Formats: sequence, structure tokens, C-alpha cells
Amino acid sequence: MGSLIRLVFGAPVAVIVTAGLFLMMYALIYVKNVKTEEAGDTIVIDLSRKMNDTSVRASDTFDPPDVKTPPPPPPAINNSDYKPELGVVAVAAPKFDANVDIGTGYNPDRDAQPIVRIAPDYPERCQKDKGGDEIVVVQFNVTPSGQVVDAKVTSSTNSCLNRSAIRAVLRWKYNPKIVDGSAVPRTGVVTTLRYQLADD
Repeated sequence: MGSLIRLVFGAPVAVIVTAGLFLMMYALIYVKNVKTEEAGDTIVIDLSRKMNDTSVRASDTFDPPDVKTPPPPPPAINNSDYKPELGVVAVAAPKFDANVDIGTGYNPDRDAQPIVRIAPDYPERCQKDKGGDEIVVVQFNVTPSGQVVDAKVTSSTNSCLNRSAIRAVLRWKYNPKIVDGSAVPRTGVVTTLRYQLADD
């Protein structure tokens, strides 16, 4: 009913406003008597660059300077293979009697290291109260390519959160475990996920 009333009153008002705008534009554009001014003196603007011809005078020629002393000759090279002579002093390396094993300083073996950890979602249906913290402990394995597999919940304060925790852990990415320079599976990784509601 309301849209019908708006149509009945709004359509005529829109037609009147549109017609008024057209008439106003027509009045601004339409000119009855336009007088053009008579042509007067034409102004010519020349933007081209003019080159002036100049004649070269005999006095403008360049005279080379008078050099009284010739340049010095190049240095003589006595060595036929053109290698510089270096005065090298041979010195023996010092000897130490200490028996010290400094090692190589580099150990390629390492445990699996996390590089991407995505925080789990806190489902609304699992939120019991505003103040309590929920904890889910998850155990999983890491493949040689760094993927998380075989994730399972070992303990949980709210079983409603188990599915959310598993889903988050399976999206994690690790640098794999390295043994003797090769990536190997890492089993039995345990992590604790803490769920807490933010205070409003």
C-alpha cells in the first residue's frame, strides 16, 4: 500500500522536476542574437627557432699550444713476461702444543621445527562461560615433507573442542627432522592448545 502511494505522488513530482531541469538547460544553451566581432588585425605567433648565419673568421681558428719540452718516455720493462717482481718472505706457521678439538662448528642434525602454526577456531557452541580456559593436548607425527599427520587428542578439558583442535593442527607446517643430512619422519610430537574467551 505504501509503495502505491509513493508511486502516485512521486511519479508526477519526478516528471515536473525533470521537465524543469530540461527547460533550465535549454534556456542556458539557447542564444538568440550572437554578434560576432569583425575581423581585425591578425596576430601571428611564430614558435619556430631562427638560426642566425655566422661566418667563420680567420682569427677564430684554434692555434695549438707551443710545447717546448717533449713528454717523458714510457717506463722500460725489463721483465720479459710482464709480471711484477714481488719480494715475498716465507714464514712458517706457528705450532701449538695444545690438544684442542674445536669441532666443525656445524651440526646438520635437528629436530622438527614449526614454521606455520594456525590458531584454532573457538566454536560458539563450545563456549561454556566467559572466564574459563579450555586446554586440548594433541599428539601427531611430522612427515619428511613437513606435513602433520595422524593427529589425535590425548587429553581435553572440553571434548567439544577436539574437532577444532585437530583441524587446526593438520594445517600446520614444519621443517622436517634431519638425521645425517636427510629428512626423516618425526613421531610423537605433543602440543597444547589453549582456548580462552577474550574479555569484552
